[in-house]
Amino acid sequence: MNTFEENLEKLEKLSNDIKRNDISLEDALKDFEEGIKLAAGMEKELEKIEGKIQILMNEPVPMEKNNPPQMELFDGADELTGTAGAPQAGTRQ
Repeated sequence: MNTFEENLEKLEKLSNDIKRNDISLEDALKDFEEGIKLAAGMEKELEKIEGKIQILMNEPVPMEKNNPPQMELFDGADELTGTAGAPQAGTRQ
């Protein structure tokens, strides 16, 4: 299987061949069809890569010195049980 770069090079070659003055209509059509198939495969590959990039961009930032964990959600928690206890009368939790 060719790499993306190899496919791009092949697509560029096909495009240049089609532009030649001495190419027959049949050969130009054949190159065009091959180029369309190649471009479609490359587009699918790019979509996969873009999906991977989106996943990586949306992952949480790893814990570092400059990125301490945010613990505000647990401010009222009991240290022993980790819960905030029973709700107060008339309030929702």
